[in-house]
Amino acid sequence: MPDEPLELGEIAPSDYYIHRDTMAGVGFLTIARRLPSLIAQALRMAWTASPRDTVTTVSLSLLGGIVTAFGLLATTGVLTALFSEGPTPGRVLAALPSLLLVGAAAVVRTLLQAGAGWAEARLSPQIQRAAEQRLYSLTSRVELVAFDDPDFHDALERAEGRGASIAGSVVSAAVDVVTSLVGLAAAAGVLGLLHPLLLPLLLLAVLPDAWAAVRSARQRYSTMFGLGPARRRKWIISKLLADRGPAAEVRAFTMRHFLLRVYDAVARAEQEEMLKLVRRQTLTRLVGNALSGLGSAVVYVALGLLLAFGAIPLAVAGTAVLAIRSSQSSLSSLMYTTNGLYEQGLYFTDFLRFCADAERRLVPPRPLPAPEGFDRITAESLTFTYPGAEQPALREVSVEIKRGEIVAFVGENGSGKTTLSKILAGLYEPDTGTVRWDDTDLRQVSPDDLRLRTAVIAQDHTRWPLTARYNITMGTDKGEPALLSAAAVAGADEVVEGLPHGYRTLLDRRFKDGQELSGGQWQRIAVARGFHRDADLLICDEPTAALDARAEHALFERIRTHADGRTVLLITHRLASVRHADRIYVLEHGKVVEQGDHETLLALGGLYAELYTLQASAYR
Repeated sequence: MPDEPLELGEIAPSDYYIHRDTMAGVGFLTIARRLPSLIAQALRMAWTASPRDTVTTVSLSLLGGIVTAFGLLATTGVLTALFSEGPTPGRVLAALPSLLLVGAAAVVRTLLQAGAGWAEARLSPQIQRAAEQRLYSLTSRVELVAFDDPDFHDALERAEGRGASIAGSVVSAAVDVVTSLVGLAAAAGVLGLLHPLLLPLLLLAVLPDAWAAVRSARQRYSTMFGLGPARRRKWIISKLLADRGPAAEVRAFTMRHFLLRVYDAVARAEQEEMLKLVRRQTLTRLVGNALSGLGSAVVYVALGLLLAFGAIPLAVAGTAVLAIRSSQSSLSSLMYTTNGLYEQGLYFTDFLRFCADAERRLVPPRPLPAPEGFDRITAESLTFTYPGAEQPALREVSVEIKRGEIVAFVGENGSGKTTLSKILAGLYEPDTGTVRWDDTDLRQVSPDDLRLRTAVIAQDHTRWPLTARYNITMGTDKGEPALLSAAAVAGADEVVEGLPHGYRTLLDRRFKDGQELSGGQWQRIAVARGFHRDADLLICDEPTAALDARAEHALFERIRTHADGRTVLLITHRLASVRHADRIYVLEHGKVVEQGDHETLLALGGLYAELYTLQASAYR
């Protein structure tokens, strides 16, 4: 239906536009009040990234302003000599020393600006790297439960999406603001030295340009804020048209024409708004230029009057004209960079706030190393509630796992099986209750040490864009025999044999020579990953979810064989796979409601027997 009206509903705001409403409502004075704080924050970040380049950038920028002032003052000497009485050759010779100083100042200023630009260009990638390193160092160390906190997740998206990437731009904008201020101060200082009355003339000449710059920037921010939803739609539709994930369904449901219609409608609306913005900004600049011209005319009239009454000599008037023109250029640059710095500073502040919050979420140092193995693991009265949840995921749960046992957690979705396993693995900490390896309370043990002694085969395992070898070893170096043994136990060796480069094959088709695996093949790689860890406690969370019946049976046989002398915690919905477990815990609504071996639970006639009977009846 090509003529069907398009419904373009609102889409949730992205982090890019999160501060557009703030920018649309503030005035320049608000921005100016925040400048010192923003500049200080930016320079601290720059100092952390590279003290040498930071000092070089700021020092050369300041020296450039001083040299500019010196050049303007030297210009007075040139003009005084040229406007004096006497033959022209004599006046030129008299002006030559001052002229050489002006030329030298211009050369030095150019060199200083080039040096400052070089140092700033060096500084930007270092700041980017330092910001990203700080961000990802924190995100990889915070407690896992932080990622279940909506507030933390939102803050992370803002910090990662714009905050970290904009850090270098904030520093560049801060340096540009400082440079513009120095240039403006240099021109004002020269005028003050020449004659006190010239300073008010400076304001008369530059204020129209300042008004035009601020108004033009405000018009742009307001337009961009209004275009936020449209640009979000445009971005989302572009992803649907160009990303790999939806590519198959776009073709299967012949969505191409419809998506292009939506994209064109949004892009056309955006284009119309941008053209309106161009017209408004052009009108603003015309008014600003007209007022600036009027102000300049008043300045020149005032200078003429000062000359007529002998208040200033002609050379000073000429220098004043040059200083006013220089100040106009510096002020125009200052207006734009200040607005840009304020907007970027909002995102940069998001980044700094997130880092501060993440540091508060880090696990403090703990005194005890992880135990060298265990005879039994005991969990007593565990209660755990996810951030923002109204009800606990676990309620007064107590379990026991002995060394060498195969223990199963079963239950319906949402019963708390995976949450309990993550607590036992040290990934979550309970709100109340204790987990002990023998007599060692895990609250006293470094989480990283504990995780070296546990292995998790997750249902939602990560498909790492790495080689097959690294997808199994995860960067550890236990040698070739350990790799081959883990792959053989999991059946992943059969998967690797079919790859063109064996264990060196990159498992991501987005890259050259990369290969893609099926869900079942990835499952075997993930199982091999857990076996390669050779940990004291192996947690298998739905390890056969993507396997067919034959592969599932073979894998469980391998797990039982591999578990000889090891401790395995098995989580699965397929109850036929847990019949041989030494102990089965049945969870319901976050509580352990039954426990025992398979035969005991069947005889009990409770939830386990009901679920087992339901599954078994499907095969009759």
